[in-house]
Amino acid sequence: MLAVLSSCSPKMQFQNSSIVPGASGNVTVKQDKNKNYTIHLDVVNLAPPDKLDPPQNAYLVWMESDNNSLKKLGQITTSTGLFSKTFKADLTVVETVKPDRVFITAERSSDTQYPDGPVVLTTKR
Repeated sequence: MLAVLSSCSPKMQFQNSSIVPGASGNVTVKQDKNKNYTIHLDVVNLAPPDKLDPPQNAYLVWMESDNNSLKKLGQITTSTGLFSKTFKADLTVVETVKPDRVFITAERSSDTQYPDGPVVLTTKR
């Protein structure tokens, strides 16, 4: 039972953003039996990147770990649901290291290998 409790971490909340003030969300990190980390990100009210000022083409998700390494986790796309006009996005990835901070940038290209655009949402470090 103790192993199960230690393998879960509380949700990290995204801080309020001046770039997308209506957006909110969280990141959940869980360690599996192989000592890998499943990172799940949920965001709501994140406007499409082409609606930003200046317009961008993609939202990319990044993580920093305790050894100050930076890694791109992937791209998220906002969409609305069948019965809702609320923009939603999510992403689930598995990593070998635990993230200390997760953040989302708005970029001109999804091929970006290092964050270059504005940080639209970030968790605390």
